Amino acid sequence: MGVKGEETRARLIAGTRNLIEAQGYFGTGLNQIVAESGAPRGSLYFHFPEGKDQLVAAALVQAGQEVEELLRTPVGRDADATALVDRLVEVFAARLEESDYTKGCPVATVGLEVAGGNEVLRRVCAEVYGSWQRVLTERLVADGFGPAEAETASGQALALLEGAVLLARVRRDRRPLEDARHAVRHLLGAKRK
Repeated sequence: MGVKGEETRARLIAGTRNLIEAQGYFGTGLNQIVAESGAPRGSLYFHFPEGKDQLVAAALVQAGQEVEELLRTPVGRDADATALVDRLVEVFAARLEESDYTKGCPVATVGLEVAGGNEVLRRVCAEVYGSWQRVLTERLVADGFGPAEAETASGQALALLEGAVLLARVRRDRRPLEDARHAVRHLLGAKRK
């Protein structure tokens, strides 16, 4: 695939990400994706012959990888898991505020919609969340937690953050994220003792 083909594919994925995060899987149609991306309609099926699910999966994977990279990037010399959570809270809060509370977590909207009826996309969402949890688990082990304890704590922290994103979107207020940040700090501090 040439440069132009890669650019078209990237535009399709970017357009899909933008739409599904704000409108969800069911609220986003292929015509909207084509219009949002500015790509020719024929290129959609050229790059994604399996259609919408393949395109949405690519968008979810890309979004998930960006968050995973963010979690893997050192925050500072002495950064611990709470610093990673703080960074994630700030990123999600900024996304919410910049989008007038239509976007927050790039996976949550689709994950909520497809969990009961689209096994392929449910698995993609589960894999993305799993990758984030693994990064947090690794950081917690490096911070001195036992492996099982780190796994549990990272799952609890992720659940708190994802729930907070939902509440922040619904309330149109970042306060739930600040509450989640405080709860995660308390959780990780309490488990460390």
